[in-house]
Amino acid sequence: MLDNKIVQSQLEYTDQQPEINAKNESLIDTLERMNIVIVGHVDHGKSTFIGRLLADTGTLPKGKLDQVKAMCAANAKPFEYAFLLDALKDEQSQGITIDTARSFFKSEKRNYIIIDAPGHIEFLKNMITGAARAEAAILVIDAHEGVQENSRRHGYMLSLLGIRQIIVCVNKMDLVDNNKEKFNAIVKEYQEFLDEIKLTPLAYVPISAREGDNLIAPSESMPWYKGGDVLTWMDKCEKQASKDKQPFRFPVQDVYKFTEAGDDRRVFAGTIETGTISDGDEIVFLPSNKEAKITSIEGFNLPKQSSVGAGYATGFTISPQLYIKPGELICKKGETPAKYGTNFKANLFWLGKKPLVQNKKYKIKIGAARATVYLKEIIHVLDASALTTESSKSHVDRHDVAECVFQTLKPIAYDISSDIESTGRFVIIDDYEIAGGGIISESVDSTSRLEDVAHQRQFLWEKSEITAADRSRQMEQTPTLILLAGPRDTGKIELAKFLEESLFKSGKKVYYLGLPNMVGGVSSDIPEGVEDRDEHIRRLGELAHLFTNAGMILISTISDLDTYEIKMLKTLLDGDQLIIVYCGEYKNQFPVDSIISKADGEEPEASIQKIMELVEAKQADTNYYL
Repeated sequence: MLDNKIVQSQLEYTDQQPEINAKNESLIDTLERMNIVIVGHVDHGKSTFIGRLLADTGTLPKGKLDQVKAMCAANAKPFEYAFLLDALKDEQSQGITIDTARSFFKSEKRNYIIIDAPGHIEFLKNMITGAARAEAAILVIDAHEGVQENSRRHGYMLSLLGIRQIIVCVNKMDLVDNNKEKFNAIVKEYQEFLDEIKLTPLAYVPISAREGDNLIAPSESMPWYKGGDVLTWMDKCEKQASKDKQPFRFPVQDVYKFTEAGDDRRVFAGTIETGTISDGDEIVFLPSNKEAKITSIEGFNLPKQSSVGAGYATGFTISPQLYIKPGELICKKGETPAKYGTNFKANLFWLGKKPLVQNKKYKIKIGAARATVYLKEIIHVLDASALTTESSKSHVDRHDVAECVFQTLKPIAYDISSDIESTGRFVIIDDYEIAGGGIISESVDSTSRLEDVAHQRQFLWEKSEITAADRSRQMEQTPTLILLAGPRDTGKIELAKFLEESLFKSGKKVYYLGLPNMVGGVSSDIPEGVEDRDEHIRRLGELAHLFTNAGMILISTISDLDTYEIKMLKTLLDGDQLIIVYCGEYKNQFPVDSIISKADGEEPEASIQKIMELVEAKQADTNYYL
């Protein structure tokens, strides 16, 4: 087998490279693969470290080294091992790594995919993107400059991303005369920081990437170090357990409905994050808690499959047919389910240009789910540069790390990050850009956002001397929101207008509020084309509260309503002031008061009569004006 412990000179490497590459190719199918990310402060030598590692292990493509040397000579630049990686023009001109780059090399034990993450503070978002795919990390610190601000930030980010296998390389030891005391001082300082975030590296290794010291073999320049070279420690990193063995998690990205040639399938499509699933398995959708059974596993232009596992993009059909929105998380019955709710504690790294503040509306994305989210509480903020913790800070600044409690408008399904990584991570979107990310550490049992809003509104409400009962008696009606729900293009709007006219002629104080009225009025501040359904429904609930408080009957329509949106409206209304009429083919999505289906051949007059009888029955149940 290839002996990667032999340090070769550049002439030996160039001469023997074809033979080495041929031996390496033979290992591809037999060795396991590991992703490892290289991080560190800018100019601390990450690219040099990777370039030298690739050269010394004989992994570079044939002629690559000579090509880079020739390019340096043509531009009158001294050769640097970092140039082997810096393929981007901007990076070579500025001497910094901007984006993550991937390199490949092999040891005797495994195939490595090395992710070179940028160290400059302005490119932390790119660093996080790269590190999120890693199973282990190498953190590089310059022995001459010592521990820097980003050395701490990157350490915290690795912890935040759940990466616990970390090798700290103290680089450029040749610049401090390979001094043992200097190395020990950096180890002591950095470990004190890591202790604060409960992180213990596998090893601290003194290296000189430029000279190749302690990379793939012990260095004669540092005889006082007996801890093993970097490659030895890389091979000691443990491969993550197969995701197939974890509980099943499948975020629903979309639902495809087929109609041609008698094909009536509804396929729930997405990518399996963890676990496996087979035909006949019983599943549960979260947060809706709807249950079904897998009837088939679907794939584009693929032979029929009876089971499928983690990492595969696929689709399922189920029985019975259920109305499910994209964003739900499928779990397998009998396994540990995901958690769901509206409140959770998280560790967060903030990258937004504007601070993260309380009571501002943000968007959160977990898996395929997107939801409106608010910062409810800041537990503490860690300043990575100063190594200080603040528990009274009212906001989270750019590049700050914080432990916070978040609150969504609607329940969202998730896992605790330490249990299942991929469904325990999230990003926060502010002003159409990813502004922060983090991991969920704990569920929090608390009231929902809308319950808090409704409670505060009730506390601050300036009440009239005319009571709701007084208005009902005078108007001889029970204030109500009549909501016509169901799929699009089922005649809801026409029916709503017809209902308004009928109720008005019968003497009721009634008003029809159409969606265009909302969009052009109270929701005109929401930019056109921006999906913000939660906010539209919240505003509809607040308007309905005003109308019913004034004793009115309000009529509105909404497509694709779900259980939680009904709960949102009921929370914002006073009491049970909601009548739901479903228009279209009803599939037991949620409890309704009446069903109007064109398939039944029912005339509009009969449908209106049905709804008016509901209104009369509701009024008979109340003693407001009797």
